[in-house]
Amino acid sequence: MKKKKSNRTEEEKRHYIMSRVKSKDTKIEITLRRALWHKGIRYRKNHKLLPGTPDIAITKYNIAIFCDGEFWHGKDWDKNKEHIYNNREFWISKIERNMRRDNKIDSQLEQLGWVVIRFWGKDIEKNVNSCVEVVEDIIFDIKLSHYK
Repeated sequence: MKKKKSNRTEEEKRHYIMSRVKSKDTKIEITLRRALWHKGIRYRKNHKLLPGTPDIAITKYNIAIFCDGEFWHGKDWDKNKEHIYNNREFWISKIERNMRRDNKIDSQLEQLGWVVIRFWGKDIEKNVNSCVEVVEDIIFDIKLSHYK
């Protein structure tokens, strides 16, 4: 594996950028929330009473939605972890912990009777309407199951 050279200025700049990454009310969350609200789907944001504090919780239908950043939550992890050069051991450990935590939270929510949906940030950015359609389809299925 090729190791990329870096100097102190680049490391300080990267540290500054990473320290400014938000954990809630991110651009992708706001984009999805606005689209859901426009469709008449009401929700709670960052619902603290649920495991993992879902970014969006549609309490009427027990749907928990997470808007995950590709880097932080390990999208295409087996391929992408090979491209981490700086502070490699730390980042690989951190992201793999995040992935394990996500799986644990999903299981906890499902045991409580919640449907868990995870959207990648790029999917929300590129086509928020298809994300809303996924949510609408799940709501439809839940409504239909109540009438059977």
